[in-house]
Amino acid sequence: MRRLLPTIAIPIPPPPPCAPAPPSAAAAAAGFSVQEVLSLLERAISTGDVLRLGRGAHALLVKTALTTHTLLSNRLVALYSLLPSPAAAIAAFHDLPHKNPHSYNTLLAALLRAPGTIPDALHLFDAVPDGSRNIVSYNTVVSSLAHHGRQEDALRLVGRLARDRSLGPGLAIDRFTVVSVATACAGIRATRPLREMHGAVLVSGMEFTIIMANAMVNAYSKVGRVDDARRVFDQASVRNTITWTSMVSGYCQAKRLDKAVQVFDMMPDKDRIAWTALISGHEQNGEEDTALELFEQMLAEGVWPTPFALVSALGACAKIGLVTRGKELHCFVLRRSIGTDPFNIFIYNALIDMYCKCGDMLAAMALFRQMPERDYISWNSMVTGFSHNGLGKQSLAMFEEMLVAGVRPTHVTFLAVLTACSHSGLVSEGHLILESMEDHGLEPRAEHYAAYIDALGRNRQLEEATEFIKDLPSRIGPGTAGSWGALLGACRLHGNIELAEEVAEFLFRLEPGNSGRYVMLSNIYAAAGQWDDARRVRGLMKEKGLRKDQAYSWIEVRSGKHVFIAEDMSHREADEIYEMLGKLLDHMRIAGDPTEHQVDLC
Repeated sequence: MRRLLPTIAIPIPPPPPCAPAPPSAAAAAAGFSVQEVLSLLERAISTGDVLRLGRGAHALLVKTALTTHTLLSNRLVALYSLLPSPAAAIAAFHDLPHKNPHSYNTLLAALLRAPGTIPDALHLFDAVPDGSRNIVSYNTVVSSLAHHGRQEDALRLVGRLARDRSLGPGLAIDRFTVVSVATACAGIRATRPLREMHGAVLVSGMEFTIIMANAMVNAYSKVGRVDDARRVFDQASVRNTITWTSMVSGYCQAKRLDKAVQVFDMMPDKDRIAWTALISGHEQNGEEDTALELFEQMLAEGVWPTPFALVSALGACAKIGLVTRGKELHCFVLRRSIGTDPFNIFIYNALIDMYCKCGDMLAAMALFRQMPERDYISWNSMVTGFSHNGLGKQSLAMFEEMLVAGVRPTHVTFLAVLTACSHSGLVSEGHLILESMEDHGLEPRAEHYAAYIDALGRNRQLEEATEFIKDLPSRIGPGTAGSWGALLGACRLHGNIELAEEVAEFLFRLEPGNSGRYVMLSNIYAAAGQWDDARRVRGLMKEKGLRKDQAYSWIEVRSGKHVFIAEDMSHREADEIYEMLGKLLDHMRIAGDPTEHQVDLC
């Protein structure tokens, strides 16, 4: 195993015998027993009172000469570990006359609490003498590395544990090792070490505790092996709500929503976390209507929603454009939180996103202005909202305000601003914004170039757009299909058939399975009255087995969504709908010729 970042030197003296020193005569003379001093230290640790009780206990240790007592001195290290800086704990550690494994493990835990001192902890771990490094030492370091996002280092250390023969045959993994490894594997989706650890547990005959089962179910789900997660779930002798919820989440992550519902229905106790997992799973997998139905069912059963359940419900409203239902959820939050601030930044962001996607920018802006704090998601939602609702200048103004506020823009921000420039005819502004991305540490992606190409195309600069695209492979490689698609759209807008044919040939080679490109070329021919060419392109689609995605329309009535496709008769009120359409058509025919049906308004 490679050495792990020995950045500073913590001198480690050779360990003397680890037997604790006997109570000193000074302590006896002062009338204090070891138990009394230990009780004072434990009270200081449990209350976190380092400055008053802690310093008093330390002074008592010095006064009574009990600093030579290993147990008491170890507790003093633990006490100073509560401070934000580990300096006092390190000093107390160096004052220890007799260091045992617990001494090293206590300081390791103190150094591993913050990312900045992890290198010091790793150096200390390497310097621990033989006989003082045990399974607790390994577990402490592995758990902290996994917690601080250094999963690969954590797994390498587990490999070192398996090879560390100097620790003797008595050293073996325990349940804490298993949980830490499972957490690390889940963080980086590492399947092999997870299965190896699982196998080691089975071979060793170790008791499979509920905490281990929960960690394994969650990890297998995260690495995409939901069937293995289900086997662990089925073999667990005891399950709690975490076990059940982890299994529900695992099936949702695997897009197996029917199985998720099946497990959820079997749960003996459905808490708000389990409901949240099922609701968010449906919302994230495109089942927005079901997510809203589950949310209503949760409320009907008297379960109070978590903030994340509210965010998922609002996200479902945003995706399918149910602004009335979104407003009802907004009012629900306000109604249940009279006299307090019911919002956190996640709910604020979800509400803003919902209002933006439903086209109510006034409501979105009002919420944005009243937010006590904003993150980059808040700003991106507003910049994107103005852009997608055709308010290009407002989008650019919000972008400028974002920069003035010192918020770093992301790729999403720039895509929204470039789209706003395209829809508002601001070509020169778009070019400057595209060039400024590198000033913010961002490399333009294919979608950013496509948005700029769209701006050129809408502005009738088709020749410039074509030359720009031909130079793109040197910047982004082969990912130019989006830019050619934007140019094809511009050809349709301006009726340039000759260029459209050339662009379509590129696209047919780049994306042979994209039916939308064939449909667009066919529509360009049809708009120009070239019906034979339009039919020829449709014939090519048929030969290749390509089909156009079926378009649909929808309308929101009383917080419910009604979806229709062409000549649709599946709606339960289809007869009444078509009867009303017939009446509207009659009125439209009359209104179409005002001389045929005049009304005297005098």
